[in-house]
Amino acid sequence: MREALFIKKNKDRWLKNQQQPPESPDDLAKSFTQLVDDLAYAKTFYPTSKTTQYLNKQASDMYLSIYQNRKEESSRLAYFWKYELPLVIYKHHRTVLFAFIVFVTFFLLAFFVAAKDQDVANNFFGENYVQKTMENIEEGNPFGIYESGNPVLSWLGIMINNIRVAFLFFVSGIFCGIPTLYKLAETGAMVGVFDQLFTSKGFGIQFWMVVFVHGTLEITAIILAGAAGFILGKSFLFPGTRKRIEAFREGAKDGVKIMIGILPAFIIAAFFEGLFTRLYNNASWFTTFITTASVLFVIWYFIIYPVQLARRSKRAAEGGIASDV
Repeated sequence: MREALFIKKNKDRWLKNQQQPPESPDDLAKSFTQLVDDLAYAKTFYPTSKTTQYLNKQASDMYLSIYQNRKEESSRLAYFWKYELPLVIYKHHRTVLFAFIVFVTFFLLAFFVAAKDQDVANNFFGENYVQKTMENIEEGNPFGIYESGNPVLSWLGIMINNIRVAFLFFVSGIFCGIPTLYKLAETGAMVGVFDQLFTSKGFGIQFWMVVFVHGTLEITAIILAGAAGFILGKSFLFPGTRKRIEAFREGAKDGVKIMIGILPAFIIAAFFEGLFTRLYNNASWFTTFITTASVLFVIWYFIIYPVQLARRSKRAAEGGIASDV
């Protein structure tokens, strides 16, 4: 067989192995066996060609992926947060954007409605909470609510509650995403009303610098949890050309990856809220630093880096076989 015909016959399979490596052990073993057969054939008939070099490299990479001694779990976790999670977020960037728009829309609606009707805050938080906040504002300590309670117990309580709520966002996505939409909208509205409580008393800027010590990571994680719920619902409602069960399985898998990925954000955000937010009076420079660093991290890791990584992966996939075969 001429080399050009050999390449034409097998090129699609080689590209698929390179761009979308098989995930199941059986498929991986089957692909590896076929690749070894191709390599043996190429070494026999085209020993010095670039095709042989390319197949040798791909076979070596696949061999290592099967047999190498991995440095579990640390390397696996590092790979997850360095590559898998950002690429999943990029893959579903439109859904993530939709979740963000829902949150911001209801945040703004509630913010302006609460400015016209003070009873809105009472309905969301209860009269006792609102009254206590107003008393703190009058005493010159508007965010004193964050200074109450044991720091460690506050951290653990907030962390458990936020993680529970986030998984509720995700799991409820199975009902066509409608409960997730409602809960995400409600959370956005709640933050908007909370913001209005302080803005109406002239503490609008302070609200962002204090509450977002922990709120930056917490709200980002909540939005991503909402996106995970939408992904789950969308995969079932709109399977595309795939079987519905296959599309749903893939959507659930991507959603779980996002939920696992945002767990550290909830843990750190609760830690900040329990221990650091209360320092806004005594160490404002420190809380401002945390807020700024959190905002920069969110913009880089959840927006810029996934785009950069996806473009890099796309260039590598397009250029790989073109340069080797």
